Amino acid sequence: MDALLAGLIDLLDPQVLMALVIGSLGGLFIGAVPGIGPAIAIAILLPATVFLPDLVSLVLLLGVYGSSMYGGAIPAILINTPGTPVNALTTYDGYAMTKRGEAPRALSLAYSASFFGASFSILVALVSLILFGPYLKDLGALFGQRDIFMAALLGAVLLILAHRQNMVLAALLFGVGFLIAMVGRQSTRGVSRYTFGFEELASGFNLIVVIVGIFAVSQALNLMTGKDSAAPSASVKQGGLFRGLFELLRFPRVATLSAMYGTIMGIIPGVGEFVAQFFSYATARGLSKNPAMFGNGAPDGLIASETSNNAVPSAAMIPLLALGVPGEALTAMMMVVFFDAGVKPGPDIFENHPSFLFSLFIALLIINVLVVAALMFSSNFIAKIVHIPNRFLGAFILILAFVGVFSIRNNIFDCVIAACFGFFGFILRRLDWPLVPLVLGMVLGAIMIEKLTAGASRVKTWWNLVDRPVSGTLAVVIVALIIGSIILARFEKRKNT
Repeated sequence: MDALLAGLIDLLDPQVLMALVIGSLGGLFIGAVPGIGPAIAIAILLPATVFLPDLVSLVLLLGVYGSSMYGGAIPAILINTPGTPVNALTTYDGYAMTKRGEAPRALSLAYSASFFGASFSILVALVSLILFGPYLKDLGALFGQRDIFMAALLGAVLLILAHRQNMVLAALLFGVGFLIAMVGRQSTRGVSRYTFGFEELASGFNLIVVIVGIFAVSQALNLMTGKDSAAPSASVKQGGLFRGLFELLRFPRVATLSAMYGTIMGIIPGVGEFVAQFFSYATARGLSKNPAMFGNGAPDGLIASETSNNAVPSAAMIPLLALGVPGEALTAMMMVVFFDAGVKPGPDIFENHPSFLFSLFIALLIINVLVVAALMFSSNFIAKIVHIPNRFLGAFILILAFVGVFSIRNNIFDCVIAACFGFFGFILRRLDWPLVPLVLGMVLGAIMIEKLTAGASRVKTWWNLVDRPVSGTLAVVIVALIIGSIILARFEKRKNT
């Protein structure tokens, strides 16, 4: 309880409170603009966090991370264009309700469901910290170098399996990210790897620079080379926005199960919002007395989508904090801020920085309260953001990206690297290839290389990688997942033929 009180006191710092407000409201606007999304916004903000205090940086990014999906529901419901990719399922029933003249009802349901899902996962995380926090610090004794290597490998396998229709592409791009992580001088042996004579690459690629290039610069190029789409006019009538808070109570099973799916899928590295939404939507349809309404304005379908995707962000912090393994691109970006703050995610964080952990989750809870309060009164104003021309938006993102990259080390070489990765990301977007495996390949690859190198003295054969209880259990899980996915793929193939 002392750590909980210390975490609350840390949040009362004026800078932290300002970061809470700016991040929360900024995330709303970012989510409401189709084409930006939290990944790009966080990529642009990362360079600025170098100059901010540790907790202020993380609270700012958490605000953007936790509130962007709220904003992303606005264009999804009003103009059938998801503000963020994970709001795509919201268009199925949300826009259908708008066409029936029920836009206020749809928005209110989306806000209420989002708040319930986010609060559910945050409270689960907080209760877990309070009840099991004193014991979680003992995880450090169980996790050696080889165990963390196997945990990172499990995250890689889950990431690849999550891209069921593009597993080969996901594995290929993860491998490319892994190779990028190998660039630089190895600390233990002093051997340069893949630097090709460039002294600037001796320390490897700066993760912030790569993320800005892959997400922000590539999306800017994508917007600037496309057409300025004229968004259809849409407005939000005043009144009725509080109705969803009470209407949500009519679907307690759907809301609770969807929140549970989002929390569980968020904890599992590499899975995320899309899988959580799929299970939630399918379950809601199965429980519905009128399944034919799904896709045509079913309120429980909208609840399932928004509850599950907003439960994921808070839960995704758990594997990052407990194991030091990011579950997806956004938590991978936040991992950079942890490292800059001198806080190394992993089992030891529960012993060395317990108040820091409580501060983060309490901040997430406050962020959700602020967001819902703001949305209930400002949806009409925020909805106008969807009319910003794409090319103007792209140029603005591009300028911010390069200014941010240059400000990190005042190095023009970083801008060149960001431009190269931006062009590469632009090609991947045009090919409709996933970007997340590339970034997680860098992050998880760096962890795997570091841990395997550190534990190399104890690894004489492949068996030594799995001869500990934790690493052996993780290895069994990995093998079971691979075999299960092969059997499932063959079953689906036979079913289709």
